Amino acid sequence: MSTITAEASRWIESFLEAQAAELDASENTRLAYGRDLIDAADWLKRKAQSFQTATRDHIEAYLIACDAAGLARSTRARRLSSLKQLYRFAYEEGWRTDNPAIQIKGPGKQKSLPKTLSVDEVDRLLGAAQTSARSQDDRVRNTCLMELLYATGMRVSELVTLPVSATRGDPRMILVRGKGDKERMVPLSPGARDALALWIEIRDQQEEVARKKGAAPSKFLFPSRGKAGHLTRHRFYMLIKELAVAGGVDPEKVTPHTLRHAFATHLLAGGADLRAIQTLLGHADISTTEIYTHVIDERLKELVLQKHPLADTD
Repeated sequence: MSTITAEASRWIESFLEAQAAELDASENTRLAYGRDLIDAADWLKRKAQSFQTATRDHIEAYLIACDAAGLARSTRARRLSSLKQLYRFAYEEGWRTDNPAIQIKGPGKQKSLPKTLSVDEVDRLLGAAQTSARSQDDRVRNTCLMELLYATGMRVSELVTLPVSATRGDPRMILVRGKGDKERMVPLSPGARDALALWIEIRDQQEEVARKKGAAPSKFLFPSRGKAGHLTRHRFYMLIKELAVAGGVDPEKVTPHTLRHAFATHLLAGGADLRAIQTLLGHADISTTEIYTHVIDERLKELVLQKHPLADTD
């Protein structure tokens, strides 16, 4: 913090310590706050101001400078949020009698339509899962992962932490624990049930071999000997990229979340009710689910522009 004053450094360090102690903010979150606030303190210093003396006009001028510097809308929104929280903390500590940032409206997040995949691309990913791994056991596991993800629209965190107890007995539906510990029931397609049955048989055999070697039994459907005890999100992210390459699908388009988007858009295109999709995805607000209607609208628009006989103006 050599470019800012000792007072600004004290404000930032005290704020970050409080974030860690009181709100259990992650290290990455605190690092982001720190970078944002150092930048703001440096700008204020160059204007002969400080966190202590800055007014609303100064904060707005700083945000205008960020915009002029070409910073993304999301970055500017985050910097304003960092300043608002710093000043809220300063008010509570008695360092300021006001919050000069509280009335400032941020640029907001630029909404973009979620990337999704065509039915053919999903089929190619599923085909790659069935054929491209080194061992038969891995092929069965990968097929189960992909079938479950596409059949249920689960978040990747929900998938990799799925307890094996929720999937035994050839279930037609499985219980998924989502954000905020909220539970929901999701149905399984026949293909997902078949893939699940095959994987559980192999998984149990592997677990029995590990148990005989002294390993503790795993509660997860996709166990791992790593620290987490289950397949990690990062490993699955890498796996799905490998399957994209093997299946001839652009890996830039493929993430675990695009399979979730594909689940929703394909259901909607097939005539499914928006409320039903909201329930299956575990969305708290229907407005979050409504984004998929825009995806369908965009696809229909593209279809008309590409396929309508009057679309070719050349």
